[in-house]
Parts: sequence; structure tokens; C-alpha cells
Amino acid sequence: MSGRELIVLGTASQVPTRDRAHHGALLRFDGHGVLLDPGEGTQRQLSLAGVPSSAINRICITHAHGDHCLGLPGVLQRLALDDVTHPVRIHHPPHATPYLDALQRGIAGERTANVHLLPAEPGVVSTDPPLEVHARALSHVIETLGWRFTQPAGRRLLPERLDALGIAWEARSELTEHGAISHRGHRVTLEEVSEPRRPVAIAHVMDTRVCDDAYELAADVDLLLIESTFLDSEVDLAEQAGHLTAGQAARIGAEAGARRVVLTHFSRRYPDNAAFAREARRAAPGLDIHVARDLDLIPLTGAVSRLAPA
Repeated sequence: MSGRELIVLGTASQVPTRDRAHHGALLRFDGHGVLLDPGEGTQRQLSLAGVPSSAINRICITHAHGDHCLGLPGVLQRLALDDVTHPVRIHHPPHATPYLDALQRGIAGERTANVHLLPAEPGVVSTDPPLEVHARALSHVIETLGWRFTQPAGRRLLPERLDALGIAWEARSELTEHGAISHRGHRVTLEEVSEPRRPVAIAHVMDTRVCDDAYELAADVDLLLIESTFLDSEVDLAEQAGHLTAGQAARIGAEAGARRVVLTHFSRRYPDNAAFAREARRAAPGLDIHVARDLDLIPLTGAVSRLAPA
């Protein structure tokens, strides 16, 4: 695994099916794990994917509908059973606070993880490395946030150069922070032992009509995970329910400049994913579009693979 990938845990919308678990995904980025919308069954899907609960550092929930949060109690229970003690921050719209609070307190048992429910408003949510978290308000039938995760442009340390100079690990953070250190009587600059790092961005757009903020979230991202609940033949129903069609999702990705688009959150009325693929590719020819299946492993770049259960 590359260390920068999306694991699709479930691809269903409101009702799971034999082949699709409730929506959910895990973004892994340089050892940091962001769990997205843990729908019902997320704990089991993580096990099938071979992902330990200790890999979760942050949870981002778009809204309080059950297919986006009913798996939260199981995930929190698993953190306790696995003796995870590191902080886990849960970002969500303010409207979801009473529902998520009830979910996290709805079962007996001890909690070991330091869990924080953190209501978020549109704007900058966190600047903690390795990924900044930004939120935008989407157009659904209840208050819903979309998420954008970014690593700004910077410099990447080159371990081989650091090792050749004998610079210890504890000195490397000082070098990154201050731009230079004194080492064995010489001044070593950050530029000598690093290379430019381009910015990276990932977006999570769920349960929304077409709206400006969906485009803002998707603008120039490396990977866009976006809902595709309906087909264009039911565009009026999609509008009424506050959802996107496959064609609309593809057009958002193409017009916003996304480099890779992953469609998910499919209505049970469509048992075959092929119709979503055909419609999306007609709407955005040439766009890198992947129609997700449960347990797909999707790197920011490169070939998609599958985490088939043993």
C-alpha cells in the first residue's frame, strides 16, 4: 500500500444490500487515518479490509442520516476493545450533535480512546498535520457538510541525504521548523536535504444537490469521492431527495478539475454498477472515473485494487 489511499468500506445509500454495505470510507495519508461517514457495519468492513481500529485518528461525518453514522457506536466500541488511547476527533455539522452524542453513549462499556465530538462550521476546521481539514455546506434535506483535506505545498525531507550527513531523527523536526540547523560545525539548510512537495487535496462530497460548494470542494483535487445515488432518468427524484445523479457527479468532477473521481452511495434500485459507469463516462469523456465497489483500495494515483476478504 502506498500510504496515500482511500479504502472504500461501503457503497450503498440508505438501504444496504447483499453486495453493498452502508456508505463509509477510510482515507489513509502518511500514517494518518480519517474515517468518513461510518455507516452501519463499518466495524465489520474495517475487519474485512484488514484495517485495525488503531489506524483511525479522525472521523468526519457529513450529516446525521443513519447511513452515514449508524456505525459509530461499533467503531467506538472497537477502539475500546483494542485499547486505543490516542485522541480521536469527530467533526460533524452542529445539527448532528444530539444524535451523535446519543449514539456514542447508547451502549454500556468502557471507552479508552480520548474521543472528542467537535461541531464544525463551514471554513477551516483543523490545520493539524499531515492534512488540513476544510468544510463546506452542501444542499441536502438536512444540514450537511462536505469535507476537503489538503496538504499544502512544502518540502519533503530526503532520508538518504539526512542519513549521509548523520542528522539524527530528533533534529529533523527542528530543521523543518526553522529551515536550518547547526550540525558538526556546519550550517545545514532545509533546501540541501529536501525537495519541493506539491500540494495534495482530497474531497468527500455526499448527499447533495448540484451546488456551488460541491464545486468548491472538488476544485483541482487529486481524488474526489462523490455520491451518485441516482441515474439521470430520475433527476427530478434526485433533486427532491437532495442527491446527485451519476451524470451530475461526473460533470462536477470534470468541471472542477478533479484528477480522479470515485462514484459511490448507490440506490438499491440499481443492482448493477455498469449503468453508473456508462452514464458518468458519457457525461465526462476522458475523466478518470471509478465506480466503487465495497473493499476497493484506491490510491491517489495508480491502479485500483481490491481488498478481498480472506
